[in-house]
Amino acid sequence: MAYSISTALAIYFVLWWVVLFVTLPFGVRSQHEDGEGAPGTDPGAPVMARMGWKLLWTTLISAVVFGIGMWAYHQGLLNIERLSKLMGLPF
Repeated sequence: MAYSISTALAIYFVLWWVVLFVTLPFGVRSQHEDGEGAPGTDPGAPVMARMGWKLLWTTLISAVVFGIGMWAYHQGLLNIERLSKLMGLPF
């Protein structure tokens, strides 16, 4: 079974969002931690979120993980028979 382009894009899209939520907390300092809070804002609001860098890192990490997954799939390491056997399910 070969992946179609739309399946590969859907897998990458889901993987990208998962990695984004993993990278969001890194390097964020709240107003409370930094000591500079604007009046009327939440103390937990970030001072500088640096979303551009996070989006770049998310794209790079996702591409590497996706590439490793596709390599493993094409090598036969991620086929349905092998995965069902590892989980103890009858195939």
